[in-house]
Amino acid sequence: MIKIIVVAVIVVIAAILVLAATRPDTFRVERSAQISAPPDKILLLVNDFHQWGAWSPYEKLDPTMKRTYAGAGAGKGAVYEWEGNGKAGQGRMEIIDAAPTKTAIQLDFIKPFRAHNIAAFTARQQGDATRVTWSMEGPAPFVHKLVGLFLNMDKMIGADFETGLGNLKALAEKASP
Repeated sequence: MIKIIVVAVIVVIAAILVLAATRPDTFRVERSAQISAPPDKILLLVNDFHQWGAWSPYEKLDPTMKRTYAGAGAGKGAVYEWEGNGKAGQGRMEIIDAAPTKTAIQLDFIKPFRAHNIAAFTARQQGDATRVTWSMEGPAPFVHKLVGLFLNMDKMIGADFETGLGNLKALAEKASP
């Protein structure tokens, strides 16, 4: 009986590992919102890391988080580093592109895990409103694929993006005439 249980456990573990190995080598999470403000006003809030405290849900993970700003004050070359508790972790962001309708950010996590991703904000004018899309994409190493079998990262990160876009919407619409 014990042999059957051991073999069954080994088969289940092997099946999980094989299933994880078949998952994509990259990931992408994306959410969008309509904001009644022009693209330039919205992206001003994104391009200045000093403004993130007013809208980013990640800024609220640790009230005692250490923040460091370097490089340009805003836009391309602006750098933001943070170090916080287990929820906030540690990492670095640098704006690598700041066009009139898109901001791209190199996002490097150090703790609790290492990851190197690209976050982007695109703002497309649609009549009197702007369609803002917040995305993040990057490689999916094996551990990421394995965890993804048990936790839906798209829903978890996507929920944060939805909250952040809602906060950005409230702030941008408040600031717009």
